[in-house]
Amino acid sequence: MKKVFLITISTIFIFLFGIGIWITGIYNQLVKLNENIKTQWGQVETVYQRRVDLIPNLVNTVKGSASFEKKTLNQIIEARAKATSININSNDLSQDKIRKFQNAQEGLNNSVSRLLLIVENYPDIKSTQNFYELQNQLEGTENRISVERNRFNEKVNNFNTYRNQFPKFIIANSFSQFKEKGYFQSQILSKKAPIIDFHDHN
Repeated sequence: MKKVFLITISTIFIFLFGIGIWITGIYNQLVKLNENIKTQWGQVETVYQRRVDLIPNLVNTVKGSASFEKKTLNQIIEARAKATSININSNDLSQDKIRKFQNAQEGLNNSVSRLLLIVENYPDIKSTQNFYELQNQLEGTENRISVERNRFNEKVNNFNTYRNQFPKFIIANSFSQFKEKGYFQSQILSKKAPIIDFHDHN
């Protein structure tokens, strides 16, 4: 009887130990995938900040022309202020938070697009070396933003796919940091993304 009892206890212990190892493995993998997202989010913030930092130089360069439309400059300044006012905690990258961040950033992008389009009518501004260099920097930044956003979406997809599998989502739902993450949407404000052409076709 004692032997049967010991075997039963041992079996239960081994079973619980196995379950513990299994849960630990899932938890550690969730941590790893979550950290990958947070690291990539840092990259996304960096490239967006790079664009924000270029705006004052762009505005000052254009402002040098007395005849340039001040309404356009005011719009880009306001869009920049709105974009910088959205701060997201890397521990709460929900779809709603990502959408708000992207909306603000797309608003700034659209303002920059309008400004560059209007500058086409101001050859005295367009021909300056300073403006030319800013155009190239903006173009490079836009390309970098696209790359880093795609990488972020890949990390989110890896995490969401893993955490939503049964029975892993039961464990994931037990911890607030493992909530499902949001994606950047490729087309959010319009069916066709705004095109920024920095090159002179004359």
